Amino acid sequence: MKITKVENTQIKETPHKIDVRFIYDHAEAQLAHMVLKPGESLKPHITPVNVFIYVLEGDASITIGDETVMVSENAIVESPKDIVHFIANKSDKNVRLLVCKTPRPTKAGKIL
Repeated sequence: MKITKVENTQIKETPHKIDVRFIYDHAEAQLAHMVLKPGESLKPHITPVNVFIYVLEGDASITIGDETVMVSENAIVESPKDIVHFIANKSDKNVRLLVCKTPRPTKAGKIL
């Protein structure tokens, strides 16, 4: 059995400049734990694979295509591949998320 603790995983350097830690990284899928501090956001981008976002804590403003919704903890949002999406924290508390890409991307997404 392999157990990965988020706090023991290194922060990954990304163009988004937020706390991103890849806690599962295999051909079948890639799972990232993200923390968005108040006022932080991901840059709008396109991912070449399907993505789903699970809100662990807080309220996240999630944009998929031209639709933006506030998503509270314990909810999941699906984002199809090849569509613009991003996440923002417009609150005064941290937002924690799990972001899963499936299958694991073999090429980089496109930052807009």
